[in-house]
Amino acid sequence: MTDNTRAGAAIYLPLTLRFYDLVVHGLSNAYAWRCPEREFITLYDQNVSANHLDVGCGTGYLLDHCRFPVAAPQVTLADLNPNSLKWTSRRILRYHPKSYVAEILKPLPMTEQFNSIGLNYVLHCVPGNLKVKGVAFDYLKDRLRPGGMLFGSTIPNIGVNHNLAARTLMSIYGWIGAFNNKEDSVADLTSELSRRFTQVKVWTIGSVALFTACDSA
Repeated sequence: MTDNTRAGAAIYLPLTLRFYDLVVHGLSNAYAWRCPEREFITLYDQNVSANHLDVGCGTGYLLDHCRFPVAAPQVTLADLNPNSLKWTSRRILRYHPKSYVAEILKPLPMTEQFNSIGLNYVLHCVPGNLKVKGVAFDYLKDRLRPGGMLFGSTIPNIGVNHNLAARTLMSIYGWIGAFNNKEDSVADLTSELSRRFTQVKVWTIGSVALFTACDSA
């Protein structure tokens, strides 16, 4: 694990997680990134499956609020930060989730495959440009069943329209090492996904690039 990778995950302390939903899902999404929370919920509602892996689970906000297609889904969590895993596991205890400490630039530790994988607000925290980070899509695809869906979002630096609040936040987060998106572009995100999946959709809302990717079943 590199120092930059550690920095991207290190901010998720118990105290930070206590305010994460308000700061990120509330204020930042609304006023800086300008991607309303309903867009993320809709992304999950439309793509989450009964056998789901969530990578970089944060506080579990989206897993807590989305609509799974079954009452008792099988949910697995993977995150570099044990604090996030513990927080999310408690939050969605009703689903009895499994959890793994994992780094997405390395093969994932679980052996099972999933019908859906969520990757929300992770890539912009990972060091390197998206051509380097693209190896994560290889490891995630290995954990997808045939016809399974990879979906998520990220905040690239290039190819989206940043307002002053977004540029200011990105500068602060970049300075403390929480963001590593200086070279990230929507074009590279699309290209790296398209190299690995036959059906790719990438769209932008405010500062956010959202995506879905799958192969024909």
